[in-house]
Amino acid sequence: MTIVFADPAGLSHEQLEEGSAFSPRFDPSGLITVVTVEHGSNDVLMLAHMNAEALSLTLETGIAHYWSRSRGKLWKKGETSGELQQVVELRTDCDQDALVLVVKQTGRGAACHTGRKSCFYRTVQLVEGQAVLTDTLQPRLFDPNEVYGH
Repeated sequence: MTIVFADPAGLSHEQLEEGSAFSPRFDPSGLITVVTVEHGSNDVLMLAHMNAEALSLTLETGIAHYWSRSRGKLWKKGETSGELQQVVELRTDCDQDALVLVVKQTGRGAACHTGRKSCFYRTVQLVEGQAVLTDTLQPRLFDPNEVYGH
């Protein structure tokens, strides 16, 4: 069953921002940006995209599904690694063109394909006029070579 979402074009500005109709505003590629955070800690785990099918499956199953832009296909988070994301809450922003997904990260607790808890494991710093990345020393919770066979 695919959920049919309300068409945002049929809503007034006030209805879109203050009403109860969930009317996700997908971009011209049919995607909406999703920031995924961990329930309890509120740590940002990852940023991804959903199409209508991924959003529908996420709501129906309670497990996060995304659209992989690089692979051009639907992606059930954790299907290969066992690091499933159980949905606690789904939020939309004021004009319904971005989502926040609050999840309980299962498995070993790694949301990132590198084996880390979060995809945001480096900081950007300016050193002598050059932007450089510094590792936050977030430990790997699994070896991606073993899990994905890279």
